[in-house]
Amino acid sequence: MILYEYPLNERVRILLRLEDLFERLDYFAAGEHPLEHHVAIMTLFDILDIAGRADLKSDLLQELDRQRQALAQYRTTPGVSLDTLERILAQIENAWAGLNATTGRTGQHLRDNDWLMSIRSRAIIAGGACEFDLPSYHAWQHRPAEARRQEIAAWAAPFRPLHDSLTIVLRLLRENAQRIALTAQPGGGFQQQMGGKAYQMVQVRLDPALGAIPEISANKYLLWIRFTSQDGDLRPRPFEHAVDFELALCNL
Repeated sequence: MILYEYPLNERVRILLRLEDLFERLDYFAAGEHPLEHHVAIMTLFDILDIAGRADLKSDLLQELDRQRQALAQYRTTPGVSLDTLERILAQIENAWAGLNATTGRTGQHLRDNDWLMSIRSRAIIAGGACEFDLPSYHAWQHRPAEARRQEIAAWAAPFRPLHDSLTIVLRLLRENAQRIALTAQPGGGFQQQMGGKAYQMVQVRLDPALGAIPEISANKYLLWIRFTSQDGDLRPRPFEHAVDFELALCNL
């Protein structure tokens, strides 16, 4: 099944973007080739741009604290696995403590690194990070792969409390939903009344063998999913067959 996720507010949109960037960072930072590490550094700059929002840290701290208080109430509920509950609460507590312990503006350690900022200023120009533009960066790319990996890990380390926190919040958001099996009619897409309830994310799962692609739009009143397909030119066209899919509305 292919999972498509659609955020319904700006906060979840930012968290999903950061999650994608951290996944990309970890993948390319673990590589050997200088080009892989180049992508890792460019991804660090993308994380810096998004994570620098002043309200992101406070929003995550508030959400973690809210989830901690809500889950703690289940300690006296019959049938609840206390071991599982305490493990989740410990993860939340550790993430909260780690994020709360960070000081200053998120990513300031990168902004204070003149060498990295010189690379960033050139990288925004198409092809601006060539060897004749940044000879010191070219020399760094020829250092041993392990040395490069260690430096990238050091530059990424101050972002880890943020990563741990958003991972927990998104996991709780995804788990707090029930899947419903539905069928969209040929060419007509799918609509569902939302009843004025403000959900935070929509999940759509479908079989990749169908060849259908969901285009999702939603507000607190209506959810609309338009299914399309791609021909040889990859341009989207209305999907002409019925589509069986799973829908989940996520909320914390």
